Amino acid sequence: MLEAPQYPEVEVRLSGEDGNVYSVIGRIQQALRRAGHSEAATEFGAAARGAGSYDEVLQLAMRTVDVS
Repeated sequence: MLEAPQYPEVEVRLSGEDGNVYSVIGRIQQALRRAGHSEAATEFGAAARGAGSYDEVLQLAMRTVDVS
C-alpha cells in the first residue's frame, strides 16, 4: 500500500511535463511555496539534490506531495 504524501493538498503534475530532474525539483518546490510551505520546499530541494538517482527523487516527490 502506498504511503500518503506529507502534503496531500499540494498537487503537482509530472506526467507530460519536462522530465529533467531539476525541472521536477523546481516544480515541486514552487508548488510547496505557493501552498505556504516554504521551509518544506527548501528541505525538499536539499534532500532531492542529495538523492543518488532520478528514481530516488521521484520517490521523495511522491512521499512529499500528490503527484500525478
